Amino acid sequence: MRSYCLTDIGTVRKMNQDFVYASDQPVGILPNLYIVADGMGGHAAGDYASRCAVETMVDYIENASSGGPVTLLGNALTEANRKVMEKALSDRSMEGMGTTLVAAVVQNGCLYVANVGDSRLYLIDDRLEQITRDHSLVEEMVRAGELRREDARLHPDKNVITRAVGVKSSVAIDFFDVALNRGDRFLICSDGLTNMVPEDMIFRIVKEKGSLEEAARELVDEANRSGGSDNISVILAAPDVGGD
Repeated sequence: MRSYCLTDIGTVRKMNQDFVYASDQPVGILPNLYIVADGMGGHAAGDYASRCAVETMVDYIENASSGGPVTLLGNALTEANRKVMEKALSDRSMEGMGTTLVAAVVQNGCLYVANVGDSRLYLIDDRLEQITRDHSLVEEMVRAGELRREDARLHPDKNVITRAVGVKSSVAIDFFDVALNRGDRFLICSDGLTNMVPEDMIFRIVKEKGSLEEAARELVDEANRSGGSDNISVILAAPDVGGD
């Protein structure tokens, strides 16, 4: 595995409420682990929510003695949900906080993904394919036929999410698994990227840049050139598949 991660405050926000984690090396019994979380809440609450969720997941996985990727990601996310909500209930200044979260593991040529919220994971081969499904009001409108997908990125309610970690006593998690081929890459990102940069440009940047670092930095730079209205986080990874 090779990866590069980057998070940026953007050009408007005063605090970075995103939190990223990327390990190409084993984390507990998992061979690798990649997480992007985008916190929400006033003052330091969003910052705390994203950091707490990610660190709780990593700690849980580091100490787990059994379980496959789906089980471990699910259990770790459930524990993260409990920890964030517990803090929100005990500290009035953090009431209502939460975070989106996408976590991924590559094992035996397969990409395993867990998702809550509207941060995204894309598979990149000869095209850009969104693997996760947004938990957002705008996505629900698209599925109901009330909004064209090409208009969703600029809709005024695009930041209204319908699921988040830490806002309810239980969290509904979507799981995905994808068979990987030689040369595939995947991108995990917060909506600070996807709200600023169209998917065709994301694809072109990843394919044209010579390294993961160059591509990741160019994605963040492009989001900032386009306005940088939110925090921007990316993890770009190249799995070792088929001897690559």
